[in-house]
Amino acid sequence: MASVRTTVGAYVALTKPRIIELLLVTTIPTMVLAADGWPGGWLMLWTLIGGALSAGGANAFNSYLDRDIDAIMKRTKKRPLVTGAVSERSALIFAWTLSVVSTAWFWFVVDSRLAAVLSVLAILGYVVGYTMILKRRTPQNIVWGGAAGCMPVLIGWAAVTDGLTWAPVVLFGVIFLWTPPHYWPLSMRYREDYDRAGVPMLSVVASPTSVAQKIVVYAWAMVACSVLLWPVAGTGLVYLGVAVVAGGAFVLEAHRLLARARANEPALAPMRLFHLSITYLSLLFLAVAADPFLHLAVPTPW
Repeated sequence: MASVRTTVGAYVALTKPRIIELLLVTTIPTMVLAADGWPGGWLMLWTLIGGALSAGGANAFNSYLDRDIDAIMKRTKKRPLVTGAVSERSALIFAWTLSVVSTAWFWFVVDSRLAAVLSVLAILGYVVGYTMILKRRTPQNIVWGGAAGCMPVLIGWAAVTDGLTWAPVVLFGVIFLWTPPHYWPLSMRYREDYDRAGVPMLSVVASPTSVAQKIVVYAWAMVACSVLLWPVAGTGLVYLGVAVVAGGAFVLEAHRLLARARANEPALAPMRLFHLSITYLSLLFLAVAADPFLHLAVPTPW
């Protein structure tokens, strides 16, 4: 029994469940907004299962393709393909299985061709675009490669409406602009790991001040994009208040990181912004989910 649990745990680890959790956090509120209320328990469950399968397949491919890097980096050296808990062949079969099943799941169970196509694009974007092409070639890897992580909001919206409007595009933009200031602090913390592995993360090729400056720019753009949802989707005062207050806290911490970098402080503490970024995204999408039920109308500027 212990052996079975260990094996199952190793395969689950290949899917990077913490990343999946964060992706699904954005899917549920988007579906609620798309339905302007509760989208239905079964539809939500089927969509979440499909999203977990899709993200799990993409992450398993990533684990397979990055196994050489994972063996070098301290942060990742205990992953299943490094320790040998899962063989390379088994990992590849597992990744293909999850990806194919997720596509069929969206097509037949969720009954949305658009969601199925978007799921395939998300897998291709993360596996081919980010992992195979961008990650080892450019410091902008996480900027453009991060677009794959924005796809769950489009998939969730498509699952409810079988179409897309500007509202999910704005939410896509929020996550797209959130990804660099979320991930760059982590790369600053593990700069030596990425340098040793030969991955040209921005924190490896640029100074801490330069990285922090770019984080501030993206943070401001992210907050501006989040506020844009108010006139585009007609969200109310609850969402607008959370977007401004939580976004303000995020921007403030980004500026604090920049100040520490400019002062050459030995303890930059970039992980403070990393953890805050997760809290920010969770609160923002909680407000997205709550808005249809606690809608307090506020006049829009046009």
